[in-house]
Amino acid sequence: MTTAAKEGPRTLIEYLQVTTQFLAAKGITGARLDAELLLAEVLGMTRTQLYTNFEQPLGAGEVTRYRELVRRRAAREPVAYITGRREFWSLDFEVDRRVLIPRPETELVVEVTVEAMKAGGRSSRDAFRIADVGTGSGAIAIAIANELPGACMVGTDRSESALEVAPRNARRHVLEERIELRAGDGCAALAGLAAFDAIVSNPPYILSEELRGLEPEVRDWEPKGALDGGSDGMSVTRPLIEQAIELLAPGGLLVMEVGTQAAQVLECASAHGYDRVSLRRDLAGIPRVVSARRPD
Repeated sequence: MTTAAKEGPRTLIEYLQVTTQFLAAKGITGARLDAELLLAEVLGMTRTQLYTNFEQPLGAGEVTRYRELVRRRAAREPVAYITGRREFWSLDFEVDRRVLIPRPETELVVEVTVEAMKAGGRSSRDAFRIADVGTGSGAIAIAIANELPGACMVGTDRSESALEVAPRNARRHVLEERIELRAGDGCAALAGLAAFDAIVSNPPYILSEELRGLEPEVRDWEPKGALDGGSDGMSVTRPLIEQAIELLAPGGLLVMEVGTQAAQVLECASAHGYDRVSLRRDLAGIPRVVSARRPD
């Protein structure tokens, strides 16, 4: 046994190795990545810098701080809530337990929307009007606004606590002048406003009975109201489809993230008078985003 092993970890790389083993033993997938992210947070480094400074010793204060963050991760608290931020669409967002953690697959909502707005020779600087229903951290609205410099966004949420987080992210990305945030359930917060070129949403779509089977990071930490889609996963999506068509301009686009009920969403959109109803799969081949247009 080496002297380092007898004395315990001392250098940056040694702490990474020990922490990876500890988190893996707790059943955490991606233990190495989590160990790196938490240590990078403590040291104020990037993950790349961890490896260019791998022989650097940790001070007593850094060790104490790192151990505390690792303890929280071992209790299955998501890394994003521990560090207070998450990357989405190559942008940095503030997150905490008041909002859903933005996920890579949700970027497809942004992609579909931006592609559609730019179609037909339209410019990214056109004055699009776009609403994000259930905005949470504001990630979708901010990402779209970042891609469409002419767009005016309206973000709504029924959670007043979520609407304390979204404005900070809008300010972080210097978009507060182009993103109006409104409290309200579903499309109710959009009533009386001018028609929209697009309405987008990542609504709660997980079946209630499936919530218990989710990973602890999701089930025990993320806001249930942003996850629970009712008995059929459609309790929020169905009224969104029903109401959005009256708020869209002719030819306006509705874009929604979906789960296992994708076929029901397609059928519901067609039944409520939308045309050009389509489904996009994510990079894993999973049905992920439904889009539909109000007839011209």
